[in-house]
Amino acid sequence: MALHTVTVDGVGSFEVEEGTKLVLALEQNGVDVSHRCGGHARCTTCRVGFATEAPAIEEAEQVSLTEDGVLGSFRLSCQVRVDRDMRVNVLMRASEKGWEPGPAVEA
Repeated sequence: MALHTVTVDGVGSFEVEEGTKLVLALEQNGVDVSHRCGGHARCTTCRVGFATEAPAIEEAEQVSLTEDGVLGSFRLSCQVRVDRDMRVNVLMRASEKGWEPGPAVEA
């Protein structure tokens, strides 16, 4: 399986297997990222911005962001699969919100 470099602003870089959900890659590498709904694109708390080209948006993410009126403002790391080298900025951190981690996100 191919490896890609994920660079997180203010944190550093790490290698991730292609196809890994970005939220899991972030968590597995010690990055503080919010997620409250278990990876179902409902809560929109796992927000990231991309400094590089982002992967294509899938239907569940597009519907959720459109319903909330924020399509184009950020992406949901629970819906993005790592398919290239990417540079991201985590926009919501659980520690800043005082939240405990949400339900586990399925791979």
